[in-house]
Amino acid sequence: MFAFDLSSTPASRPIAGWYKSGALVVKYNQPWLPLALVAITVWQPQVRASIDLASAEGFAVMGASAVTSTGGTVITGDLGVSSAGAITGFGPGLVNGTTYLGGAVQQLADSDATAAYTTIIGEASGQNLTGDNLGGLTLLPGVNSFSSSAQLTGTLILNAEGNPNAQFVFQIGSTLTTASGASIELINGAQADDVYWQVGSSATIGTGSVLDGNIIANTSITMNTGSSLTGSAIALNGAVTLNDSSVSLTSIPEPNTLWAGAMCLGAVGVGKGLSVCRNWLRQA
Repeated sequence: MFAFDLSSTPASRPIAGWYKSGALVVKYNQPWLPLALVAITVWQPQVRASIDLASAEGFAVMGASAVTSTGGTVITGDLGVSSAGAITGFGPGLVNGTTYLGGAVQQLADSDATAAYTTIIGEASGQNLTGDNLGGLTLLPGVNSFSSSAQLTGTLILNAEGNPNAQFVFQIGSTLTTASGASIELINGAQADDVYWQVGSSATIGTGSVLDGNIIANTSITMNTGSSLTGSAIALNGAVTLNDSSVSLTSIPEPNTLWAGAMCLGAVGVGKGLSVCRNWLRQA
């Protein structure tokens, strides 16, 4: 790893760029440095992972032991739980998709999610962020790792550098925790469904947090009051607990693609068509 610390004040703002399979991390607080650093971050070669949820891609929420909702939770996408599990709180919670209590579809999705989780663990880390807070960072595509827990306070920016297929992968050894009001900002073509969070134990999403990506936790996921996730929440061995929160498979399309998405869904059908049309629009 190449590391330069050009700042000695808490007001410094870190920028992360990629250099081959290593990482370049620069901290600065001088007003003239951002212009110089733009040249550094633009030419850095991209480290690209290759993760695929396969049949699990259509599930916004999936748990092993239970999926529990309180208040006006809204799920846009399919909801699933294992045949030994339970689903409670819908309604007043709302599911804009199909609900699966076990069965072949849910079992295959669970298997594919587990395979994706294993694939993420096997990816080579491009940057070890253990001990760093994700808040305030700007990251380029690639694999970021935490040997233990990960914390997000404030805003994390993910910069796809104009590549709409760029993937951002996070390997987290134990827990993922976000503070109240934490958020993720996607820029320059970054997309929520190309962000993956592999969580070694449990994820806790703070009150009012606004997140992006597919969270695959080995144990459980808890979304606190008013939190939202564009992506999916998948707990492989425990429960997903939703407190007046929302989970949506995809972000709202740009205005000039709305008509194309509507035509695609009309031809393919809602349900599986959500993932089919999303992939088609991404490549269009």
